[in-house]
Amino acid sequence: MKPKAVYVHVPFCEQICHYCDFNKFFLKNQPVTEYLMDCDTEMERTVEAFPYDNIQSVYVGGGTPTSLSTNQLQTLLRSVRTHFNIKEPESIEFTVEVNPGSADEEKLTMMLREGANRLSIGVQTFDAGLLEKIGRDHKPDDVQETIDRSRRAGFENISIDLMFGLPGQTIEQFEETLERALALNIEHVSAYSLKVEAKTVFYQLMKKGKLPLPTEDTEADMYERLIEKLTGGGFTMYEISNFAKPGRESRHNLTYWENEQYYGIGAGAHSYINGVRRRNHGPLPKYMNAIQEGQLPYLEEHTVPVKEQMEEEMFMGLRKRIGVSMARFEEKYGCTMESVFGGTIDQLKKRELVTINQGRIQLTEKGRFLGNEVFEQFLLQR
Repeated sequence: MKPKAVYVHVPFCEQICHYCDFNKFFLKNQPVTEYLMDCDTEMERTVEAFPYDNIQSVYVGGGTPTSLSTNQLQTLLRSVRTHFNIKEPESIEFTVEVNPGSADEEKLTMMLREGANRLSIGVQTFDAGLLEKIGRDHKPDDVQETIDRSRRAGFENISIDLMFGLPGQTIEQFEETLERALALNIEHVSAYSLKVEAKTVFYQLMKKGKLPLPTEDTEADMYERLIEKLTGGGFTMYEISNFAKPGRESRHNLTYWENEQYYGIGAGAHSYINGVRRRNHGPLPKYMNAIQEGQLPYLEEHTVPVKEQMEEEMFMGLRKRIGVSMARFEEKYGCTMESVFGGTIDQLKKRELVTINQGRIQLTEKGRFLGNEVFEQFLLQR
């Protein structure tokens, strides 16, 4: 199998959010033009070293891709289409991340013309006070304006990101955000609970005891409301944190959850090709130096043993509502799921955390709320 998905990282931001631990840099005074040239070179070398097969999805993330000028972003999108031979972009899923208010109609029209056909908009919350508290630089009304512009430009597939469990956030505030999200009439919602990561503003505040987070019970209640509101509003929950209108599931994200291969282009990007996970250099000078010295910009490479691949198949696949196919597992690894994980599955079934349905192992409703606990059970002794 060859990779069918491409992730491209744009590490530039005009504002650094307090929760974000992704590889990113303030845009001002950065060597953007040189970086885009190096990304182009990386694409060329990557497909030469690891040929692709019928690319099905592209995801341009960040950072903030729309912090680039219209011409700069156009250059990047054209590089992707050229090197991955995307002649009919309408036949694939081609997503670009957008910050509310960061893309005018000229930029959006260019993106559509250059192949993008899906937008992922970083909303996080509709509460103005919370937006300020988490370091976002947009206002709640910017979201509707961005969606209106996107529709006028011709985008028919729009997703938003939401967060819950934010500092000081109440259930009522989250419910109001969900109501406003439903009113947008969009195709997809991703919603994640806050995870406080090292090297973030929130981590420093937490160490000082200055980060008033909701309790675990409150966060669980928020998750329950999330499912109730969105499924009641015409969305299907097809993955633990993702909801889609019929036929609008994210093809790109399914690549990760189905443990398939993908390319990762740009500073700090990850890839998974031929059973090897690779991570690119994150700091711009190291990434750019590697490219300019004629190399591929890998910081580390990890050949994934089959046992580890099987573990990943289970805890990534169980995130999906339809779960993991037992037949596909056997086809992929040459052994039955029962022979590897039988004892674990029996224990989880007794606790009513998983169920077997039409040849698939799936989380129960109870299991969804205890997802991480379930996933940990599939880590084999090493």
